Amino acid sequence: MLSLGKFIIVCGHYGCGKTNLSLNLALDRAERNEKVILVDMDIVNPYFRSSDQHEMLEGHGIRVISPSLAGSTLDAPALSAELNAIFDYDGTVIIDAGGDDAGATALGRYHSQISALNYDMLYVLNFYRPQTSSPDDAIEILREIEAASRLKATALANNSHLIGNTSKQTILDALPLALKTSDELSLPLLFTTVPKQLAGTFDIDPIYPITRYVRSPWEN
Repeated sequence: MLSLGKFIIVCGHYGCGKTNLSLNLALDRAERNEKVILVDMDIVNPYFRSSDQHEMLEGHGIRVISPSLAGSTLDAPALSAELNAIFDYDGTVIIDAGGDDAGATALGRYHSQISALNYDMLYVLNFYRPQTSSPDDAIEILREIEAASRLKATALANNSHLIGNTSKQTILDALPLALKTSDELSLPLLFTTVPKQLAGTFDIDPIYPITRYVRSPWEN
């Protein structure tokens, strides 16, 4: 179902759920006994960062590369040295890119190395976010990300949700918007994410059942 290669960039608008999706992708690959590196390049947003799950990920054999100083300069030497190693890695690399064009700027620094690879750049859609509530809005954000990163999206993931209030109808209502965005961008809609506990109730295809790992500070 998931036709993704071994070098995957997950990008999208702030709050679209890309970090949680990155975690699920990494853990699923690890469960298949693949070697996995998860790169947390979100040095902008201090609240939803995949490196916060460092202990859990390493417990599954996943190596985590994350900014040494979140919110600081992109030129942090520790970040640079570790990132250079991912381009020759023989396992799966998943990059959790920072939100929007500001976060995607970090990717731009490495666009030459990434462009030389057979990469997948997965643009995550959530039509319940205020700034991406329509296909036109989502397309505008993607164009900003592509310009900042100097990379092109290769596929879409429909991750429309309302956090803990997500229902089957929540997901179904957003699906036509995701399909329209896919058509207008001429990019494949790779899957629609659904909470694992609801996966058996869907007859749409393809779906990707996910677990929610990322929670906001006020939920902890």
